[in-house]
Order: sequence, then C-alpha cells, then structure tokens
Amino acid sequence: MLRHCKKRGEKERGGKRPKLDLEMVSALQTPLSSPFRVPFLNDSPSTSRTPRTVLPLCRRSVSVVSMPTVTDCAHENVIKKLLARPFRVPIPGYTGGCSNRLLGLRMSGVRLSLHDPYAENALVVFAPPELSAHEQLKIDDTKREVHVVVDPLLCAVLRPHQREGVKFMYDCVVGKRVEGHNGCIMADEMGLGKTLQCIALMWTLLRQSPQAAPAINRCIIVCPSSLVKNWDKEIAKWLHGRVNSLPIDSGKREDIIRNLKQFVSQTGQRVPTPVIIISYETFRLYTDILHEKEIGLVICDEGHRLKNSDNQTYQALSGLKCARRILISGTPIQNDLFEYYSLINFVNPGLLGPAQEFRKRFENIILKGRDADASMEQQQLGEQKLQELLGLVTRCIIRRTSALLTKYLPVKYELLCICGFTELQEKLYRTLIRHMDSEIRRQERSKGGVNNNTTLAFITNLKKLCNHPQLIYDKCHAKEAGGFADCLELFPAEFSTKKAFDPSQSGKMRVLDYLLAYTRRNSDDRFVLVSNYTQTMDAFEQLCQLRKYPFVRLDGSMSIKQRSKIVEKFNDPKSECFAFLLSSKAGGCGLNLIGANRLVMFDPDWNPANDGQAMARVWRDGQKKACFVYRLLSRGSIEEKIFQRQAHKKALSSCVVDEETDVARHFSLDQLKTLFEFNANTASDTHDKLKCKRCFLGRELKDPPEEADTNSDLTQWHHSERDFSKVPDQMLKAVRDCAPDITFVFHQKSHDGETNRSNSPPADNGKGRRDGAEEEDRESEG
Repeated sequence: MLRHCKKRGEKERGGKRPKLDLEMVSALQTPLSSPFRVPFLNDSPSTSRTPRTVLPLCRRSVSVVSMPTVTDCAHENVIKKLLARPFRVPIPGYTGGCSNRLLGLRMSGVRLSLHDPYAENALVVFAPPELSAHEQLKIDDTKREVHVVVDPLLCAVLRPHQREGVKFMYDCVVGKRVEGHNGCIMADEMGLGKTLQCIALMWTLLRQSPQAAPAINRCIIVCPSSLVKNWDKEIAKWLHGRVNSLPIDSGKREDIIRNLKQFVSQTGQRVPTPVIIISYETFRLYTDILHEKEIGLVICDEGHRLKNSDNQTYQALSGLKCARRILISGTPIQNDLFEYYSLINFVNPGLLGPAQEFRKRFENIILKGRDADASMEQQQLGEQKLQELLGLVTRCIIRRTSALLTKYLPVKYELLCICGFTELQEKLYRTLIRHMDSEIRRQERSKGGVNNNTTLAFITNLKKLCNHPQLIYDKCHAKEAGGFADCLELFPAEFSTKKAFDPSQSGKMRVLDYLLAYTRRNSDDRFVLVSNYTQTMDAFEQLCQLRKYPFVRLDGSMSIKQRSKIVEKFNDPKSECFAFLLSSKAGGCGLNLIGANRLVMFDPDWNPANDGQAMARVWRDGQKKACFVYRLLSRGSIEEKIFQRQAHKKALSSCVVDEETDVARHFSLDQLKTLFEFNANTASDTHDKLKCKRCFLGRELKDPPEEADTNSDLTQWHHSERDFSKVPDQMLKAVRDCAPDITFVFHQKSHDGETNRSNSPPADNGKGRRDGAEEEDRESEG
C-alpha cells in the first residue's frame, strides 16, 4: 500500500517527492495514537462523528518510523477495536454487583444480617435488643447480634397464618418459649401448609442465627416412605435448588450406608449436603450410624406414628443426638391422652414428667370429668386439671383449624346420612347379634375368658354386612362358618356373588346408586368413593360397571408411581372419569383430588383422624366448586356406635388440642360399650343420645347458631328427619323423594360467602404435595 502511494505521488509530481509540514503529519497521527474509546458511548445523540482518513505521508528529512507497516492482519485488528463494544450484563435493570447495603457480605469486624429486616414484607423471627447510644459504644462489633430474617423468596409466598407458624417454631427451637427445651408440635389441620412452614424454618436455621452464622449445619426429615420423594420435590419447589437434599428410602444396603456415613461425617458450618429425607423404616434400620454425630434439627412428618412410646421407631428417634425437634401432625390426639403425652415427651423430654405421674396427675382425672355421667365435683376437678395441662403444652404446640381455609376455598357442605337396612340386611344382622351374644356368654363361663380376636373379627363382619350382604355371603358358605351358617338360609335362593351385582340388597348402596345417577344426569360434578374394605371397593367397581360410569381405582396394590399417574389422569379437566374409587388405608393421607367436588365416606373407621384425612381429599387448594361430603351410616347399627365413639374422641381432642371449653358431654362410657345393641325403632340412635332440645317430634324448631360450622359440635348442626327443606343438596333431596332409605340427615356448612378467588393460590392439579401415606390396604379390625 505504501509502495502504491509512493509511485502515485511521484507520477503526479514528475518524480519529485512532495514536501510536507511536520505539524500536519503530527495532526494526522493523533487519532491512531490516542487511547481507545467506545464509539458514541458518551456522545450526545445530536453529535455527528466524521471519520478521518490517515494518509501514509512522509518527508525526506523526517522518517515516520513509529508508524508500523499496516498489513492485512493489522488492519483487521484496528477495525475490530474500533467496532468493539463494552460487555453489558444481559439483565434488565442491572445496576452492578454490589448494592449500597452490602447485605450478606462479611466485612472486617462488622456483622450484618443476611437479609434486610426493614424491607417490605420482611419476616423477622429474631431482632436484637435495642441499645442506647452509650451501650452501642461499649459493645464489641464482632459480637453484636443481628436480625434473623426469613428469605424474601419464601416471604413472598407465605400466608399470614404460615408466617405466624414459622415465627412460633423458631422461638421454640431456640428455647425462647420453654426454658431448657427446644422442640414443638406443628398441629395445624390439613391444607394449611405445614410442609412449607417447616421448610422455611429449616432454611432459616441452615443460613442464619443472631451470631451472623448458620444455627445448624445438618437436618434430618423423617416421614412415611411414600412422602420421601414428595419432600424432596417440595424443597426444590420452594427453595429453587438453593440447598442440596438427599432422599434415602430404597436402594442397595451398601449405597444407603455410604450415603448416611457421608452425611454424618460432614464438618463445618456450610456442608455440601445439609438435608437428608428418610423413611421411618429406613431410619430404624440404620439407627447406629445416625446416632454417631450431633444433628442440628429433626423434623418428623405424620408424627402421630410416634404415639406409642414403647415401639422401636420411637426409641430410635428418641436416641438421636438432637435437641431441636419438630413433630408434624394434624391429629396429635387420635384415641387417648396418653398418646398426646408420648408426642409431647418426644419433642420436649421431661416436660410432663414420668408416664405414671402423668396418668395419675392428669389423664385419669380429666377422663373422669369428661364422662357424661360425671358428678359436678368430678367435672370441676377435671376442668381444673385440663387447664393446668394446657398451661404446660400450649407453649410448645401450635394449632390452627381448617376454618382459615374459608378465605381461599369455596363452601363445603358435610352431610351425615342415616340409612335404614333392607329386609335381608336386618334379618342377617339380628341373627348375627344373637349368635355373638351366646358366644360371649359361653366364653365368659369358660376358664380362658372372652377371646378378643373373635370379638373383633365378628365386629368386622357386622360392618361388612352394613355395606352389603354380598360381603359376608362367602363367609356363610365356609366350612367353619360358625354362627354364619344360620344366615345362609336367609339369603334368597337366586342370590349368588357370581351373578350381576344388585345394589338394591343394601340400604346404603341403594342410596349411593340413586345419588350417582341423579348427579350424573343433572350436573358435571364428579365423585370420590371411599371405603376401608377391598370387598366394598369391589362392590363400587361392580356398580360403576353396571351403570357404565367411567372410573379409576386406587388401593394398596399400586406403586407410588402408579398412584401419581391415576391422580393426574383424574384431575385433568378433560378427563371423562366420573368416579375415583379410593381405599382410605392406601390413599387417605395427602392425596389431592380436586377433580371431584363430591365425596362419599361409605363406612366409618374407629379412628376419627383416618376418616378426617380421607374426607379432606376434595376440599383443598385449587378447588373452585362447592364441595359436598357425605357420610353414610346404617341406622341403629354398630356403625352409629362407632361414630359416637369418634365424637367422644374428637371432643377430647377439641378440649386439649383446640382448647375448646364448651364441648358437650353427650356419650357416657357405658353407652359407648353397647356395641351389639340394635335399635331399629329410631330415625337415628345418635340423635337420640344427643338429647337435642332444638327438635320436637322429628322437626327442627330452632336453627343452630349462625357462627356454627362443620367443626362445631353435632348439636350445632341442622337436624332433618321429616322436613328436608333445609338440606342444602338438591341431589340428596331428589334421592329422599324417591327412596325411603334415608331416615335422618345431620348437615352443616364450612362458611358463608363465595370463594375468594383473588386469594386462591395456583392449583397443584393433582401432581400433588403428596402421593399418599404408605399404608397397606388391609381389612380394618376395629
């Protein structure tokens, strides 16, 4: 290029070299020697830039040696520099790597909270005491306490009651609420977000403390095996990968041992895998490894599994070197007060004293005072001891009822339907009772006494008969039929389990048949049908096939993966499934079945918590339709007696856990023992024992209190015997008009008003927080 310019210049000037002023050369060299600037970075939009052309001019007396020969490669480099632009972070609104507050950065000698305690919506679980200016001068900056603030990521999704729960649990585990004890029970009812609250607490402790360092470095979450994967998914869902959790449930023994040893051997404030999720069964098998080192926090989900302090799982968990213990249970009292003692003693050992002292000091006196036949003195003493017990336990247990869900969910109607027997059922029932009565008397005369196993098996068969005579037909044909042999001749000659299913042989099944048919014809609502027995599930299936209803079935024979697929299929709005057949033992816990808005609880369980879990499958986050929950009981039978026992247990729970002081004493212990009495001359044995003052001659003369809801005592529900005008369900009214099987209905609603859609969180669409607790679908033995 220089050669070309030289020849051209000589040609134009007759071979003579041109003269060039040195100042002109200097001026032309300036742009190339000036520092690199990004084009137009600081120029105003109106500024125009004129490119300059640099000519390789020279003078004989001055040789421009500083100018390198511009090769093609150098030319490209110059152009690239001219066109280069500074790197910009591709994030809208990005202002730099450091903010003015510098939160979370460790500076020399200064402690700072990890998150801003004064930010909008901040949840501060610990605030250092305020110091005067003089006190602040005295304190060492390296020892100054800082605020502990829940991660804003979680604050954005926590509801008000959940924020309160996180603060309560934090105060418990740091020993603020009960001196010398660091445990608590999270006893919120179903659907209130217990899992999310515990994740928020765990994450806060793993990252923060008043000393500006993590409060714990390891956490163990113990839960039913079917919930291990779910906990792992929930942690990932809410924390977005900020913590490594390791689910341990199945796999080779060598792999489990290696993972557990690696977990306990981690040292330091920030360890690579701070959380393991393990099933109760696996924990019990590898107790020795987990007992080696101290653990910062243990969370026990479905903690009512620890209600028996003598079982191996309870002993294994109690031996853990961990002071901070959280127990999650929506039903801390399921049967008696001593179960409650076991749970309290696990989270806070020694708080209620030794077991024998607790029985003598609290349990015996409180139970005597709760009996319907208790004297005034016994009632007063029982109430006094109850208040003393509450004063001890309310400091370490937090309980909110599902009434809080009324802000986010549509109305729920619960209907307790008393159904009469068919003629065949009543004959069979009376025959079995006579046989059982004579058998008990015979055993009492013998040296061995009454055989409890025989009694429980007999009760199970009575319950099956209440569902449908077909469920005991095979028993009557057995070689060792016993008293059932007398029942065989009562069956019609054409009766056979091999023939087409006949729902008309059972009062409850006939009501269900009508209810499904009316709903199928008049609405797009869908059903969940729940039972404790696989035989009853088979009857549901036969009924659906007979009426050509599309259905799916979930029982104990299915794997967790299969259950998830079935739930997802049913909850799909485009699904054609009309009924979901559910075993309460296999899927009573945690399933989200919002694809249906009507649920039928076909038979009662001895444990009210089991029924409560099963009935909560449809009234959950994401439900948009009004819900109807039906409980079917056979009139005057053992089913009403079982329900009365449930009411007695729930009343005890309401007094101790929910701190309700006005729960009426309806059933005496002697009344509850009369399981084998059959009362066919009543509309409802349960209503008779309530001694209701609002009803007269089968009519409700006075409405229940306006503030009453589904959590209220049964005396504060609507009672319908002859007048069904107040029954809120049009489908049930239609059934009553054409079938006399329904003799009585108790009904109540969850709340008034429409769904608050603006406050409703996104639906899980059935993929679910849980896939169901691991329970075998076994026959209930009472």
